[in-house]
Order: sequence, then structure tokens, then C-alpha cells
Amino acid sequence: MTFQQQIQQGIPSILPQPKPYDTTINHAPKRKEILTDDEKKLALKNALRYFEPQHHVELIPEFKNELETYGRIYMYRFRPDYKMYARPISEYPGKSEQAKAIMLMIQNNLDYAVAQHPHELITYGGNGAVFSNWAQYLLTMKYLSEMTDEQTLTMYSGHPMGLFPSHKEAPRVVVTNGMVIPNYSQPDDWERMNALGVSQYGQMTAGSYMYIGPQGIVHGTTITVLNGFRKIKRSPKGGLFVTSGLGGMSGAQPKAGNIAGCITVCAEVNPKITHIRHSQGWINEVIENLDDLVKRVTLAKVNNETVSIAYLGNVVDVWERFDEENILIDLGSDQTSLHNPWAGGYYPVGISFEKANEMMAENPALFKEKVQETLRRHTNAINKHTAKGTYFFDYGNAFLLEASRAGADIMAANNIDFRYPSYVQDIMGPMCFDYGFGPFRWVCTSGKAEDLAKTDAIACQVLEEMARTAPAEIQQQMQDNIQWIKGAQENKLVVGSQARILYADAEGRVKIAEAFNQAIAIGEIGAVVLGRDHHDVSGTDSPYRETSNIYDGSRFTADMAIQNVIGDSFRGATWVSIHNGGGVGWGEVINGGFGMVLDGSKEASRRLASMLFWDVNNGISRRSWARNEGAVFAIKRAMEVEPLLKVTLPNLVDDELLK
Repeated sequence: MTFQQQIQQGIPSILPQPKPYDTTINHAPKRKEILTDDEKKLALKNALRYFEPQHHVELIPEFKNELETYGRIYMYRFRPDYKMYARPISEYPGKSEQAKAIMLMIQNNLDYAVAQHPHELITYGGNGAVFSNWAQYLLTMKYLSEMTDEQTLTMYSGHPMGLFPSHKEAPRVVVTNGMVIPNYSQPDDWERMNALGVSQYGQMTAGSYMYIGPQGIVHGTTITVLNGFRKIKRSPKGGLFVTSGLGGMSGAQPKAGNIAGCITVCAEVNPKITHIRHSQGWINEVIENLDDLVKRVTLAKVNNETVSIAYLGNVVDVWERFDEENILIDLGSDQTSLHNPWAGGYYPVGISFEKANEMMAENPALFKEKVQETLRRHTNAINKHTAKGTYFFDYGNAFLLEASRAGADIMAANNIDFRYPSYVQDIMGPMCFDYGFGPFRWVCTSGKAEDLAKTDAIACQVLEEMARTAPAEIQQQMQDNIQWIKGAQENKLVVGSQARILYADAEGRVKIAEAFNQAIAIGEIGAVVLGRDHHDVSGTDSPYRETSNIYDGSRFTADMAIQNVIGDSFRGATWVSIHNGGGVGWGEVINGGFGMVLDGSKEASRRLASMLFWDVNNGISRRSWARNEGAVFAIKRAMEVEPLLKVTLPNLVDDELLK
């Protein structure tokens, strides 16, 4: 069968042969056993819903074995035989170009070079899933190949509920992930519902088909590191940045450190992912011995090098040893998947990677105890360094939250706030999000590198033109992005699809998108998919990250994210998504995203102007109502540009009157 025929087939009526477990692939760890005997039967019944009754006898023992061995039913037998990657849009079967673009984006999320655990359909973060099982993937791709522009596919936590009649202006796909009743949003609730096959953790761009590999976070991390050094008034040259995690998203940190121009030490306990990142060029060197690491970092400091070093081991050992050796760490952070601390997101110190994985599955209570012991040691070591002048920030992975839950010395003197800021609270919020700057991204559906180069040039030209008249308040953001886009090709950031990211405000996003659409209209480039990270001005309500610099008491509300995705859906998005969970954990955040296909048409031009303006200014208006100075400036500027925009502005109170 051809690739197109396999897509159109969906779930095969004749069972494929079982596939051997591929030990060369980076697999998800075994999930802890959480289902009762009756719930295990229910999980099997739920999985078998996808298959005709005559196959149940053969599939039951196989699915039962998967559930017992891995803690989930992935349906490995049904993994497609074709290579998983984002093909040019012309190679996908279908009646809708928009649907073909979504198929391309789904396959990019599952590309072996992109996905963290591709056989478990997990893109990043340890549990950020595109689907829960391979039947869902097959059925979804079949539906997309059949869809017309008068239908909408409804996705319930990885499950394709079906194609429904709609209209051309409606989204082609509406995605929800993990949207459970609030009182059932604890980590064990996810474990149970995911094992039953009825809900999943879509992370952010994983379950919304908008991940573009580590490049997405390289840019944000580069800006964060640059602004971190600016904040402490030190040069990145010869400066030391220490962090951990080389998985899906966190793998971007060493590359970002190189672009920023500092020395980066990034610890990772998983040998397989460490060597993958090294082979991909995201890190310069791998060191497995602490003595060698101390010598190498000392030399790099003396020579003012720009170098990224992966330490194959636990980051706690690095923090403690650098304290003993009195090695100054300028910037410190952590990007292990601490939103998922008990299932492979963070590993205890002093225990091998293999033994820790065994303990995680066989003795989860002890594993949790060891993780929390490690968090306390981790925090103590960080505290010793910050006393010497290190600037430490939480990189949005729930480090501060989980350390506090472990009883670590992480709280401020008032015992309410954390001792250290979130990077959004201290850097990205006031410097970027309040002014409307966030992670705007695009994918060239032709798959041609030359199309991406052309879009880079178009985006750079738009930004340079805007910078000539931009107000002083946003000149730094403009120049950082111009520098970024000019260096994008030489930094070899593409992994998977021909994609790019830069931080732009509403004006920049609309102007860049319109310039792309015009280039498509005259045949200069092929169709382009627009999107963004959920980690943006308006897409995410997350009290310990995206909305951590909201101080009016509303940071625990989720109106902004819900309004965002509803507004995007009727203003022209090709697909929309809303998720419970994200980089800081299940039950800790609500986040939404979108995708939009540009095809060179007048309709696309109208949609992009309407939707992108709303997508950003929804968040700015919320931030301005919270009395954030930069956001008040930005929303007033937006109202001057668009007379139909009328936003309620806050009246400020003299604090002296409240004494």
C-alpha cells in the first residue's frame, strides 16, 4: 500500500502482525500501577472499542500485557510502517488543504527527531501526548483525509469523536485535552484516567499539533538568558549558566546558551537522550565525570569561551561540587519535567537511571520519598550559590512549587512567596508579555528549505521597517528579534519541519503574516501554517509561570485562556486547542493554542488580521487591568491603531490613601 492508501485506510480491518519492542528508541518509563482489577477490565473494554469484535480475542492478551508491562495500552502493533515525519503538503491525501496541513503538523510532532517518546506518542515533557494510542492516530488521520471545508473534527483528549457538519469559516479541528472536572485534577486522577484511556495530558504544543522541535524554546531561552545577564549587569561572555534537562523542550537550553554567548552546563540523567542531543548538534561536549567537568568549566571561564557542556549525571551533584570548588555560577535554573515528578520528570540523586526507573514502577512511595529528598538537597545547594551572587530563576517547570511541597528551604521570609522568582515574573512578563511580545511561529508546508529562507528574509524586512518608527519602550525587543532572525539559518535550528519562531507583538504578527500571504499569492512560496507556543501573552493562565506577574489576585483564574480559544475559533483559526496542564503540571494551568493556514487568498488575509489582533490584545487587556505598566502602554497604543477596540482601563489608587 502507498502512504496515501495507508492514511485513508485508518484502522485496518485485517490485523497487522505484532511489532517487536524497539530498544533503540527512547521510551516512556513504565507508569505506576493505579487501576483496580475492575478498572483494568474497563481499560481493556475502552481500548477494544476501536476494533471489530472478531479481533477482540487476539487483542485482549496483547493489550492486557501492555497495561501490565507499561502501565498503559499504546497498541504498539498498530504503529504505521511508513517513516514518521512532516512530508510536503502535496503528499497527503485529502479534500481540504487545511486538513492536509494539520496531518503534516501531527506527523511532525511524532517525528523521531522531534518526539521524546515517539512510540508512546509523547512529544515532550515525559507525558505530553499527541494521542494516547495508535488507534486514535490512525482514525484521526483517516478523518482528516476525508474532511471537506464544510466539516469540523472534534478531538476529545486524543480521541477523534468524529466529523461534524460546520462551515468554511469554522475551525477544521477543535481539540480539548485533559479538561476534567476541577475536583478531579490531581496527579493520580490523571494517572487513572490516562490508564483508562479517557483523558490525556496534551502539554501545550504537543496535544495541539504545533511543536516545532527544540527551536521553539531555543528562542525563548536565548531571550531569557540574555535578559538574565542584563538584569544582573554581567556580560554573557565567560559567564556560567547551570541548569538541567535535555529532553524535549529542555534540550534547547545548551543551544540557547551558545547563541547568548555564555558557558552552559546542562545535566541530564538519561544517556540515550544526552547522546541524541549531542548528535543533533544541540550541545558541544558530553562529560561524565565531575572532576573533568570542574577542570573544563574552569578552563572555559579563564578563556571566556562560548561552549555548551552536557553533564551525564544528576544536577544536584553539579551544584554541590561547584559550591565545594567555589566556582561562581552567574545564572542558575532547572528545566527537568517537574510537572511530572513521580513518573520520570525528575530523578533522585545517588541512584542510577535504571534503578530509579525500576523503583518508580515497583515502589512509587519510596521513589517519591527519594525525589523529595533530592529536591531538598537541590534547594540547599542552590541557596549556597545564591548567597555568593548567583541569580536563580524558576524556568516554569514547577521547581519552586514541588520543592516547597517537599519541605525544602524555598520560601521567602513571609512564608507566602517563593525565595526565587519565576522567569516570567522577573523577565519575560514585564519585558515581553506585557508589551505583547510572544512566540509567534510558522511552518512552510512545502517542506522546502528555500521557502523557509524566503520567509526569514520577509520577516526580517518587516521587523526592520517597524523598528524605524517603534517607540523606545519596545526597541530592545525589536532588535533582539532582528538579530535572532538574521542568525537563524547559521544556527541550524530546524529539527523536523521547515519551521521558524520569533517573538513579535500583534502589529508584527499581522504584518509578517500578511507579507507571507502575499508571497504565497504570487507563487513565491508555498502555503504556510501560522501558530504560536501556548506560552504566550494571552494563551495561558498559569499562576506560577505565564501569569506569575499578575498581582491583582486574578492569577488563579482562567478566563483569559478560555476567552482566547473561543475568540480565535470564530475569528478565523484553522484549528484551536484548550488544555488542562502544561509545563507546570496537571491541575496547575489552563492553556490554549491555535493553528492557521495561509493559502494566499483574500479570505486568509481577512482571517489573519482579525484573529492575530485578538489573540494578542486579549492578553494585553487582561494584563493592563491588573495594572501592569507595560500592558497599559501597549493596550493604549493598540486602541490608537484600531478605533473599534475599546478596553476598560484601570484607575490607579494612591497607596498613601490606604495606609
